Amino acid sequence: MRYSMLAVLSLGSFVLYFMATKVIRYFQIRSFSKTHGCKAVKNLPQSDPIFGYDFFKLQVKAAISGNILSSGLERFNKHGKTHKVVMMGTSLIVTTEPENVKAILSTNFKDYGLGGRLKVFGPLLGSGIFTTDGAHWEHSRALIRPSFVKTQVADLASLENFIQNMIKKIPRDGATVDLQPLLFQLTLDSSTDFLFGESVNILLSPEGSEQQLFAAAFDYARTQLGRRARLGAFLWTYRDAEFVLACKRVHNFVDGFVYKALEYRKGKDSGQTDEKSSGKYVFLNELAEATDDPKRLRDELLNVLLAGRDTTAGLLSSIFHVLARRQDVWEKLQAEVALLDGKLPHYETLRNMKYLRNVLNETLRLWPIVPLNSRFAVRDTVLPVGGGPDGLSPIFVGVGQIVNWSLYSMHRRKDLWGADAGEFRPERWGEKTAVRIGWGYLPFNGGPRICVGQQFALTEASYTVVRLLQEFKGIENRDPQPWIEAFAVTLASRHGTKVAMVPR
Repeated sequence: MRYSMLAVLSLGSFVLYFMATKVIRYFQIRSFSKTHGCKAVKNLPQSDPIFGYDFFKLQVKAAISGNILSSGLERFNKHGKTHKVVMMGTSLIVTTEPENVKAILSTNFKDYGLGGRLKVFGPLLGSGIFTTDGAHWEHSRALIRPSFVKTQVADLASLENFIQNMIKKIPRDGATVDLQPLLFQLTLDSSTDFLFGESVNILLSPEGSEQQLFAAAFDYARTQLGRRARLGAFLWTYRDAEFVLACKRVHNFVDGFVYKALEYRKGKDSGQTDEKSSGKYVFLNELAEATDDPKRLRDELLNVLLAGRDTTAGLLSSIFHVLARRQDVWEKLQAEVALLDGKLPHYETLRNMKYLRNVLNETLRLWPIVPLNSRFAVRDTVLPVGGGPDGLSPIFVGVGQIVNWSLYSMHRRKDLWGADAGEFRPERWGEKTAVRIGWGYLPFNGGPRICVGQQFALTEASYTVVRLLQEFKGIENRDPQPWIEAFAVTLASRHGTKVAMVPR
């Protein structure tokens, strides 16, 4: 009887404590919202507003059919630029408002963190610049940023060698070729050369080689990251032995380069290695000067490899998808490239090719490499717009709230870009409207976490486009299918980039 009474009292105390904290929290939110003029955000109509299993099923169906992004655009057009939705028990605020994105990435940067990204990406990428917050992230950025200065990203001699390897794989008899896998191989070769000090040379490696096995494992693991991310709070249900093996293979392969760099550092410190023996800049060797932690080095390498390789390859595959369907754009680019008189382009030359830059900008607008992104509120904060019936009032964002934004949808807003927002028109980048768009165009993120390698990606993409246009006088579309997304962490085409290249 005595123990029963104690149990009742304990339960009663817990209930009272729970109710008291809820009441206190209610008044905290009300006071905070009143102070900042916050109004309620619109809720997306759902048949299951508690657990959001209905929305989860829609997302799974969209992922299978390859239209997560286009279905999201339809929802924003129908339900407003900012609204709230529940998916698998998790509340999400979703937005396409530039002012909200600016607040998340810049103005109120310290109010947000990456949330569960490390749990999702950690098995492959570990703790690096794209998976961590706070002091760890600041240290990662300090380590990596110096490696992306102009003198490092403007060295195009090595890239030319890899492009020659790719060109040899492109048929010259009018046969159909899928450029997308070749472009991903090209950027893997060039990225590993810059990062590791030696290329994996996938374009030259035979089937079954260690390099090919690494590339296959890396590709499988990175595609699974998107699947893991969609599980949200139910990530614990993810089970895939192949993913575990792929991550292990990737780690073992990269560790070989890491230990080689650490041995190089030891030799240099002891005077046994000639510091100027190579003369080649090696990203990994520079990192090894700052830390001798092999896991830290591997994690940073994989973080940068995923971003650098996939960003450039995805951009290039989208560009050639367009060029195969837009003869007018191809001809304008050819006219600009012809001014080089067949000479290899230099860094400054590429920067001065205005129409080429417009094509890159327009491609990144319609097919941003990271089309969806999110943050996790680490304290109570506010989004500037999206509340109230007109959607113009601030919104309360409580600690723990996840906020998602869609660059894909924001980049296609007609009120920002005009009635032709869904059309590929490079000329818009010479107009005042595009210049004034500000935070409405963010292909490389913004604020303190702006992509440190954006110039690397743009330079490599520009050079590759120019060299292929110098090598081939025409391009033909060989894919009757419309563009459908293959969306994991970054964006690519599900059906590849099937074309025929016409040699000079």
